[in-house]
Amino acid sequence: MEVISLLVTPVLLFGTWLTGSLLERRHLESLRLLESGSRDVLAITIEDVPPEWTVESCELVIGNVVISQDYFKRFAAAMKGIVGGRIGVYEPLLERARREALLRMKGVAHARGYNTIINVRIETSPLARSRGDGKGTAGVEIMAFGTAIDVDYATRLQMTGTSA
Repeated sequence: MEVISLLVTPVLLFGTWLTGSLLERRHLESLRLLESGSRDVLAITIEDVPPEWTVESCELVIGNVVISQDYFKRFAAAMKGIVGGRIGVYEPLLERARREALLRMKGVAHARGYNTIINVRIETSPLARSRGDGKGTAGVEIMAFGTAIDVDYATRLQMTGTSA
C-alpha cells in the first residue's frame, strides 16, 4: 500500500506534463493556421507613417490574452528556482500568448476595416496571486496594441513589394 502512495505523485505529475504537452502542441498548430489566415493585415513596429503613404483613417486597436500556469509548470519553476537559471517551461506558454494577442489585435483591426497596424507594442503584466501570502503569479496578461491605419491600394502594393 505504501508503494502505491509513493507512486501517486510522480504518476500525477507525469500525466499532467503529458496532457499539457499535447494541449500545447494542438494550440501551436491552431495558431499556425490562424496566422496563415491573418496575412491581410500587416503589423509593423514603425512609429511614424512614411510621407509617401496615403492614410485614409486610423484608430487604436488592442488584442489581449490572459494565461495561467498549470501545476506542472509551477512545480518545475519552483524546482528551477532552487538552483537558479532560465525557466524554460514558461517560454512556450508566453510565446503562445504573444502570438495569440497579436492575432486578436489583427482580428480587431480587420473587423473594423483596417489593413495595417503601425507602432505595434506588446506589454506583459501579472494579474493575480496564486497564494494567500501574495507570492506567486496565478495569471499573466499579454496585450498587443498599435495604431490601425487604412492605406490605399497603391500604397499597400508598394509596402508588400508586389505590382498591380
